Amino acid sequence: MSAVACVPLFWGACTDCHQQEAVAINNSIYENLPFDMPEVEQPSFPAYEVNILDFGAKSDGITLNTDAINHAIKDVHAKGGGKVIIPGGLWLTGPIEILSNVNLYTEKNALVIFTADFEAYPVIETSFEGLDTRRCQSPVSARNAENIAITGYGVFDGAGDAWRPVKKEKMTERQWNDLVRSGGVVHADGRIWYPTAGALKGAMATKSFNNPEGIETEEEWNEIRPWLRPVLLSFIKCKKVLLEGVTFKNSPSWCIHPLSCEFITLNNVKVFNPWYSQNGDALDLESCKNALVINCIFDAGDDAICIKSGKNENGRRRGEPCRNVIIRNNTVFHGHGGFVVGSEMSGGVKNIYVADCTFLGTDVGLRFKSARGRGGVVENIYIHNIHMIDIPNEPLLFDLFYGGKGPGEVTAEDEGNQDMTPLPVTEETPAFRDIHISNVYCKGSGRAMFFNGLPEMPIENITVKDVVISDAKEGVVISQAVNVTLENMKIEAREGAPLRIRNAGIKVNGETYSAGNKLETLNFR
Repeated sequence: MSAVACVPLFWGACTDCHQQEAVAINNSIYENLPFDMPEVEQPSFPAYEVNILDFGAKSDGITLNTDAINHAIKDVHAKGGGKVIIPGGLWLTGPIEILSNVNLYTEKNALVIFTADFEAYPVIETSFEGLDTRRCQSPVSARNAENIAITGYGVFDGAGDAWRPVKKEKMTERQWNDLVRSGGVVHADGRIWYPTAGALKGAMATKSFNNPEGIETEEEWNEIRPWLRPVLLSFIKCKKVLLEGVTFKNSPSWCIHPLSCEFITLNNVKVFNPWYSQNGDALDLESCKNALVINCIFDAGDDAICIKSGKNENGRRRGEPCRNVIIRNNTVFHGHGGFVVGSEMSGGVKNIYVADCTFLGTDVGLRFKSARGRGGVVENIYIHNIHMIDIPNEPLLFDLFYGGKGPGEVTAEDEGNQDMTPLPVTEETPAFRDIHISNVYCKGSGRAMFFNGLPEMPIENITVKDVVISDAKEGVVISQAVNVTLENMKIEAREGAPLRIRNAGIKVNGETYSAGNKLETLNFR
């Protein structure tokens, strides 16, 4: 697989009100792709433009500009499209809804701050963590819109600190004490702080992940509203979407969440969340097709660049794989994973190309995760030219026994207690296959690699070649996998053997090896 040049997008000039501002991208980004995909269509907009100042907006950090910004968007939409300008300044607002044919453009020094008033965000029907549920309306949203964009130079702050629960273990003692003194409530076990009693009640109604159960009346839903943390940006069933140049930060839960969108581009976007932010994913591309994620910077409290397609029965019923995605020239700082597939991938994932990315200090580098009950097939994933440093866990991880814990929270006891009894293969059995990884370099890590497939559905047809992992704590462990090919691998591990396999069939530099239940030691020759 050869590298291809990544050419930035640019805005074309417009000299006449009937002409259109158009986005262009160099076609070379599609050259030498290992799968066929159409070019990602870009939005274009008439030259008509308005300024939110014309609709009564005030830049003082006190005035709530929700109506002014949304009225400006509605005006441009009604006129057939164009640009809504947010000038430099400090703009306090509630939820913003993007409509078709609107480019929300932020000038330099534009800082959009979303209100921390929970009542400003209605409880709506939506999808979160792969399940149909109710959450608060997102600070930025669009549904069934076409030809939309958020561009420019501005910053969108989601006021996430007002929403998020915080684990004591993720803060210093002084930070924790300051947080507790600021208000809110602490769970009886003393481990988790919640912003309100309603948020704590919502947590108690949640058996797994973040979707509450047993909440029936509108009164009950409103009571737990602070628990129903929205994603900062939610685009659902939209087409021809562009995010370019802007910064998103401090999201209540996930930051950028396109769901069931087609033809979507993120270029030169920045995401910053505190490292301790619960569910603070940077980008969750879910059940989308034909997408570009290029030239971006992500600093996340959870996974950074994440590919999803719904959870369990909900995802299988939706039946929309995330497919045809190019991810190139991105940098990730903190995060549970740099590039991640899953764990909500029940609708399938296919045709993903990741190249020329850098991960600095992410918990895991390349992270593939799922569990029994998900179903779905992950296939045709191509990863090339990845550079990493200071990865405390695995630079490359396949874990089909994912149980919701962060990478550093999984213990040897957890792995030892996994049920390795083969179960019947059903629609609930996830499958990971045809994944090809090359030119990966990492300095400083925990275990160099870990393949942990299911006994009834081993990870299959995986190629890893031209890899150097130095200063790793441990070597490579491959379990429950078949047709794994390792070529030109250099693993420098401080402890144990460089390669161990169990219930696996692999080929190392042309030599074939297999192992049963007993963990066997090999060397890279």
